[in-house]
Amino acid sequence: MSAEPILAGAPWLTSGGTARVLELLNAGGDEARVVGGTVRNALLGLPPGDMDIATTALPEEVVRRAKSAGIKSVPTGIEHGTITLVIDGEPYEVTTLREDTETFGRKAKVVFGRDWVKDAERRDFTMNGLSVDAAGIVYDYVGGIADARARRVRFIGAPDQRIAEDYLRILRFFRIHAAFGTGEPDRDGTLACIRGRAGLATLSAERVRMEMLKLLVTEGASAAALAMADAGLLQATIGGVAYTGPLTAMIAIERALGLQASATRRLAALTVAVTEDAKRVATRLRLSNAEAKALDSMGHRWWRFAAMDEARARRLLYRLGPERYRDRVLLGWARADGEVNASRWRELAELPQRWTAPKFPLRAADFIARGMAEGPALGHVLTLAEDAWLAADFPRDDAVLDSIADQAIARVTRDQKN
Repeated sequence: MSAEPILAGAPWLTSGGTARVLELLNAGGDEARVVGGTVRNALLGLPPGDMDIATTALPEEVVRRAKSAGIKSVPTGIEHGTITLVIDGEPYEVTTLREDTETFGRKAKVVFGRDWVKDAERRDFTMNGLSVDAAGIVYDYVGGIADARARRVRFIGAPDQRIAEDYLRILRFFRIHAAFGTGEPDRDGTLACIRGRAGLATLSAERVRMEMLKLLVTEGASAAALAMADAGLLQATIGGVAYTGPLTAMIAIERALGLQASATRRLAALTVAVTEDAKRVATRLRLSNAEAKALDSMGHRWWRFAAMDEARARRLLYRLGPERYRDRVLLGWARADGEVNASRWRELAELPQRWTAPKFPLRAADFIARGMAEGPALGHVLTLAEDAWLAADFPRDDAVLDSIADQAIARVTRDQKN
């Protein structure tokens, strides 16, 4: 065990809501510390992120003290000892120290305790097992300081045992390494993940989705996906073939264009070659409707961009809208044999920045004025006219628009007679 004042004076620890919560709970013989990812991030020079606080005070006592101090408390997980305190609109998750009495995945039986060592030992990785008190003293019972500084992700204790407690830790191992690790993933941890991979089938789709989407936006997403594929873990996770090459290309393309990392776009690069893949992945990971539709759109004939001129691209941009258009272009680009710097792909991808699709200038009223009655035929004639307008490259000239409208009416009328 080591205790070092290496975060003394940290602004997020000495002022604001965190300092207020620690002061509230460091009384009456109880102790509170900031734990987990916040401490890890601070050691790595990263923003603290979500604030998780552990305390020896029982949940009911946390609620009582919050009420006395005029602080709102929400019992977000009171059965597991977790109370969320809200200060100035910011949440602070407070959890009573716990010890596992039986471990079987997410349903582990726990009892509340006062032992900081046992609380640290029940966590997943050494760099996540750190805690810091109000004075900035970091407590390390599991070797987390050295591992954090070396950017080395290791399981606390026996990796096989920690994985058997919750098989989601297989995905978390690669996700945490992708975000905070360097070099190859820890060998002992990787081998334990391989030995425990059958347990992935027991996880809910929602939990797998959450971990995968988080992993895909990390700095080391490409290397982590390749490591998972080499270990035989990726196919079991996504339920089909994985395309690590296009994922690597997609990440490079996003960076080249200055785009924010998109988990959905990267998931498409990793998993989607055709729309059938999109449907499979949406089912396997139980994606949201918006995510499923985005994958389906990207997978729809993305290969046509390989020979697409700008006129056709403008028509597609009009049909899809800027976001769906760009994402489909980027998937085509990512799958185009690594042509990351190809100027033509960049021109297609940046089309929405230099050209805004006009609105279709003809309306139902224009056709009613020409004698069309309301009903299905009116909808049909509008569709024909819009298609002709697109084929003519978005004309604005009134004479051309009149001709398009008249020809659409003539065609519908002819079809009705036949």
